[in-house]
Amino acid sequence: MKFILAAGAATLLALSGPAMADIKIAHVYGKTGPFEAYAKQSHVGLMMGLEYATGGSMKIGGEKIIVIEKDSQLKPDIGRALLEEAYGDDEVDLAVGPVSSGVALAMLPVAEEFEKILIVEPAVADSITGANWNRYIFRTARNSSQDAIANAVALGGEGVSVATLAQDYAFGRDGVAAFEEALAGTGAALVHKEFVPTDTTDFTAAAERIFNAMKDIDGDKKLFIIWAGGGNPMSKINAMEPQRFGVEIATGGNILAALTAYKELPGMEGATYYYYEIPQNPVNDWLVKEHFARFDGPPDFFTAGGMAAGIAIVEAIKKAGSTETEDLIAAMEGMEWETPKGMMKFRPEDHQALQSMYHFKIKVDPNVDWGIPELVRELTIDDMPVPVRN
Repeated sequence: MKFILAAGAATLLALSGPAMADIKIAHVYGKTGPFEAYAKQSHVGLMMGLEYATGGSMKIGGEKIIVIEKDSQLKPDIGRALLEEAYGDDEVDLAVGPVSSGVALAMLPVAEEFEKILIVEPAVADSITGANWNRYIFRTARNSSQDAIANAVALGGEGVSVATLAQDYAFGRDGVAAFEEALAGTGAALVHKEFVPTDTTDFTAAAERIFNAMKDIDGDKKLFIIWAGGGNPMSKINAMEPQRFGVEIATGGNILAALTAYKELPGMEGATYYYYEIPQNPVNDWLVKEHFARFDGPPDFFTAGGMAAGIAIVEAIKKAGSTETEDLIAAMEGMEWETPKGMMKFRPEDHQALQSMYHFKIKVDPNVDWGIPELVRELTIDDMPVPVRN
């Protein structure tokens, strides 16, 4: 059992055993597979968050932070087994991950079984902090409802008709359900839904069904795409000239590599979780400066999320004065902390991190390789009534 005690200006570590013990964290994430880019960003961000929050020491109260990496290969059964190994054999104090919502759902019961904290980052499905949630789960990532509400604000309006295209698994299904619910309050109507396999590369049939469903509808018509990984549905469907049917493509934010396709759609609106030029705060300033210096480029979508998780871990342990699970839960429920996106807050009811989102419009600069999400409006915690779903 490890406790951190405050003694004047110094923070001292008192242990039940005779020697100092490391603080061990498992990062269980899909290092290999179609979400490899997301995983790399998440891990870089996690390590930079731990570094930032500890002032570069990678220690809390004298205890060294050890991060153990485990590759789920995006397979739910492997993710579950690796988390069991981390809590059991490795005796980690807590865990972070994974990338995939499907893997996350398999991992949630393991946290409950071992009574250990799992910080979910960056998996998005609502059910993670909804129907499948347990009290050992905290999520720094945004959820499908936050994506949905922000995009509904950006795209909705009286007389607007919307179709959706999404992947046929938890991320896509939960995303569309949340978007449909959020859109209902804007005066817009969801008129058609398409779900396709996660590895789809030919979108011809799905697009034709969407066009047929929308071609005779009057007014503004938008196709909202919810997608993760490869396949590039936006560019492929755009090449089919949806404007023939009066249909505009819309989507949320994404990693920089995916934003290259956004250059084809100047003026397109949506909402994003993060773009490095949007937030104006000291944490993001540090992240952007250090990331350019170390990696010769800007931090990406999931780098910011990983950093938010790393900072949350350090702040939680400091606040709890301990790495014991019950102490951490008590400290983290309602905890507020600063991130590259500004202040986040763990909601006590479901441990979902409440956070800002950003309504954008795509600007094209010939000197930039991707479409630039230019800020229209920051959607704050108060602007987004995110439902509690558990």
